[in-house]
This record gives sequence, C-alpha cells and structure tokens, in this order.
Amino acid sequence: MPYSINPDYSKKVAYFSMEFAIDQALKIYSGGLGFLAGSHMRSAYNLKQNLVGIGILWKFGYYDQARNHDQTLQPTWTKKIYSFLEDTGIKFQIDIHQAPVWVKVWYLNPETFHTAPMFFLSTDVPENDHISKTICHRLYDANESTKIAQMILLGKGGAKLLDMMNFERDVYHLNEAHGLPAAFYLLKKFDGNLDKVREKLVFTTHTPEEAGNEKHNINLCHDMGYFSGLDISGVKAIEGVEDDRFNHSLCALRMARIANGVSKLHGVVSNMMWNKYEGICEIKSITNAQEFKFWADKPLYESKDENDEMLFDFRKKHLKKRLFRTVADQCGKLFDPNVLTIVWARRFAGYKRADLLLHDKERFLKMLNNPKYPVQIIWAGKPYPMDYSAISTFNSLVEESKNIKNMAVLTSYELALSKLMKQGSDVWLNNPRVPREASGTSGMTAAMNGSVNVSTDDGWIPEFAKSGENSFVVPMADYMNMSVYEQDNYDLVQLYDILENQVIPTYYENPKKWRTIQQTAMDDVKTQFGSDRMAAEYYQQIYNADVAKEIVLS
Repeated sequence: MPYSINPDYSKKVAYFSMEFAIDQALKIYSGGLGFLAGSHMRSAYNLKQNLVGIGILWKFGYYDQARNHDQTLQPTWTKKIYSFLEDTGIKFQIDIHQAPVWVKVWYLNPETFHTAPMFFLSTDVPENDHISKTICHRLYDANESTKIAQMILLGKGGAKLLDMMNFERDVYHLNEAHGLPAAFYLLKKFDGNLDKVREKLVFTTHTPEEAGNEKHNINLCHDMGYFSGLDISGVKAIEGVEDDRFNHSLCALRMARIANGVSKLHGVVSNMMWNKYEGICEIKSITNAQEFKFWADKPLYESKDENDEMLFDFRKKHLKKRLFRTVADQCGKLFDPNVLTIVWARRFAGYKRADLLLHDKERFLKMLNNPKYPVQIIWAGKPYPMDYSAISTFNSLVEESKNIKNMAVLTSYELALSKLMKQGSDVWLNNPRVPREASGTSGMTAAMNGSVNVSTDDGWIPEFAKSGENSFVVPMADYMNMSVYEQDNYDLVQLYDILENQVIPTYYENPKKWRTIQQTAMDDVKTQFGSDRMAAEYYQQIYNADVAKEIVLS
C-alpha cells in the first residue's frame, strides 16, 4: 500500500464496482452508484484504510449528454483520454465466450484525487479483436452479451489481477452484483470450497425490489465463462433455484458471508424481499453517505459557524449566481438569485417521477407565475440512453420549458454540474415512489450546501428528516394498499400543499426561520451522513464481522 495503514482498518479489502465518480475529469460513472463508490474511495484515503478499488476504464464513459437542434436529448459517445492514469505494464488474459481476451491495467495514484489506490481494467488493446475491445467501451452496454462480458471483466479480471500482483486480500467487497464472477473465480481457485469463498466475500445490494435485480439466461452466462468452468447444475445448487434466469443478486447473497442494504429502510425492505429464499446470508444496513470535504461549501459552513447571517446569505446568493450562469449559457434564461429556486436533479428513472409536479399543470403554472412569491425551477439528469420512456420524460420537460421563462432543463449532469446545482439551489426536490429509493444520496450533498430537502419519506430521509426543522417531508401513507395512480395523486397533492403552504411562504416571509432550517440541515448531515462514518462502519460491521458458523444451502 502506498501509505501507512491505520491499524483500526488493517484488514485487506478489494472493492469491486462497475462505476466510480472520483472527479469530473474521470468519466467512468453514470449516477448514484458511482457517486457513492467515489465517496467511499475518498473516505478510505481519509481514514488510511487497507483498501483498493477495482473498476473498468470505460473508453466512452456512460455517454455525453448533448442536444438535438430542437434542444431535445442527444446521447453522444466521445473517446476519453486520461493522462493522469499510470500504465502498470500489467497485461494478462481471461477467457470470455470461450476465447482468450487480453486485459490491460491502469493505476490511479492515491495522491491524484485523494482516493484509495485504484486499478482500472481495459480490453481496448491492439492484441484483441474488435468485439473484445468493445467490452470496455460503454458503461452498461445495452447488448446482453456485452454486459455479461463486462461483469466477467470486472469480477474475474479483477480477481485475477490481485493474483497477478500477488496482492492477497482478506475481503472481496462487491458493490452491487456486477462483480460476482470474482466469487466463481475464487471458487475455482479454492477447488470448489464454497466456505473458503464465503470467508472472503461480502456484498452490498442497492436495489429495493426483486424485479430490479439483474437476471440473465444461465446458459448464456455459462457459455460466456461467467462461472469459471463450474457446470450449470453446480451453479443452480449454489443459487438455489431451478429457473434458467440466473439471478445475480440472489446468488451473491448465497455466496457471501454477510451483506448490507444502503439505508435502514432499505435493510428492512431487503430482508423482506430475500428472506423467502433459503441459505442467504445476513443482510445488515449501512446507510450510504457522501464525502463532506468534496461536496460541502467551506465558506458557507464558516459563515454558519461564525453566526454571520449576512455573510451566510451573501454566500448562498453567490452560489446561486454561479449556477445561474450555467442556466443562462445553456438555456438563454436569466434567473434571479433573490427568487426561491427548486432543483430536481438525478438519474431519470420512472419511479423517481421527474415530472410529477407537471401532473397538475394548472397548479404548476400557478406556482411558477405567482407574482408575490415567485419560483424558479431547474431539472437535470441523464436517462439511460436506451430507456425511451425516460428520454421522453426528459424531452417533454424541455418542450414545457421553452414557453416558461423561469423553468430550465440542463444537460451534462455529471459531478461538476451536480455540485453546482446543490450549491445553487434553495430546495432539493426528491419525490420517488416509496419504498423504491434504496438510499438517494443526492439530498445529503444538497443539505451540505444549504439546500433544503423537500422529499417523500424514502431511502435515507427517515433517518435524517425532522419535517419543518431541517427539511419538509410528505407524510407516509398506506402505500402498500394503493395503486400507482393513487400513490402518485396522494404524493402530488401533498407536495403542492407543502410547497405552497410551508416552503414558499417561509422562504419569503420568515427568512430567519428559513436560515435556521438550512443550518440545522447542514449540522445534521455533516457527520452522520458523511462517508467517513460509512467507510468506518463497513470495517466495523462488515469486513471485520465473524464468518457465519453455518449456512445451509438447499
């Protein structure tokens, strides 16, 4: 390890993730999973943990978000070149689809972005044919075979890399099930001894409903080399089902010694979801978090801590002006830093309901056009490039914004714009369908910048929110006995009631109370939802946890 290890975190860990949001300059992420993994790597550096990150060097990243001539979404893919990554000189082969594929390894020095040491795998080398080169081209490639190959590259390739470097690890931590081929690589290495695999393997699940966990044809996975030579009957015995759709998360829960959900609520939901299956490991909960030093605006905290109300308000308006320069540049609209500004920004997915407020168009326009209490609203986010429903939602918001001067839709929602929007917003709007949001960390980094969460009561919010004191929260309803239509209507009415009767009047009529809410949120989020706490808990509760004495497999 390139730095002295803190003895509290001496256990040797390899952290496998399909994406990492480390810095704006390194575009190897798509959204929340990457933001979380990036903060974890920064906190591992802060705490000097004996941990290394293993990922994939995506040649074209996720995609670059551009616009068509009519301002609608245009996904583009641009080759990325990174001069700050170091060529390790390591090359080796792994079998994918019954053919040898060359893997080249790049290294991110901890001092570059203050992260744990990180290794990135690439198949884009001259020795490979074109198909093999494309494995590392696009994050979450839409082609099923390519995506399975990407999992094999991350899991099997990452595990083999550790062996190639003679870099023994006590723990193999899978951040989501993408790296599960590492477990089958270890199973082969340990001559089929599943107990030895289980001693090393831990798993973090991020998906709060079973249908959202990835499944692929087990025969295709077998033919592509996902299981490192284990026959299908052996795989089914481990997975515990006879279905020909291989469930990656279920298998990970049966091969790992311990797992965790990413909020307290998600831990409860995960146990309810998976406990019907025999032989799964214990599922704890460690709530996701984000690194305070990277995300928080230091001058804003300093003015708060010095009780300088004027300086605090001045700094917040300055941050709003910075965001509004981007709004003007992209959309040709001049926003006012004195006006309450709402932001909805995250991955565009159906359950996150980006356009919920527009379901009542009359009320939406009335709120935006209120001459006494004006409101500005901004959207941003990247739909999955093959999710045509999400792209349609994005484009419909663009169309609406063309005729509304105080509504904007921004593109290129990546780390830099995310930080800008969290610093420049007054309200961070979060309205997923409960309980579909596993954690939802964007609200944490918004609170670190004096942006007040207005949210449904999902993910991390129940652990943080004191409605009316540090946030505003939609009261929980009996969602389990509601149709989607009923739930959407209930949440919509509640959100408007909160905005119209609490949020907007407080901002304009009682700035002292508004400032108190902002600053209470800043205090409440700083430690408990900072990723140093999270990284420490992974060691205390997951990596150092005793191996279960016996897990009976059916």
